[in-house]
Amino acid sequence: MSMDRTALRATALDVLHSIAPEIETDAIEPARPLRHQVDLDSMDWLNFLIGLHQRLGVNIPEADYAQLVTLDNVLDYLQARLG
Repeated sequence: MSMDRTALRATALDVLHSIAPEIETDAIEPARPLRHQVDLDSMDWLNFLIGLHQRLGVNIPEADYAQLVTLDNVLDYLQARLG
């Protein structure tokens, strides 16, 4: 499945919003650490990554979690795996 960055961003933010509906997704700065911006604990973060896997079919091994700090990191990672 190939997705342009805008659609990928919308999907990622939709998954994030489903986990933390109180967050303002429009206020997220793509280059800042995502967990700090939206105040996600480790369980919420894991649910976010699982949600991305379920929606996009991208496997995200635990060894790669440390790479996924900002929204830009997440989108780059997903784009590379979606082709």
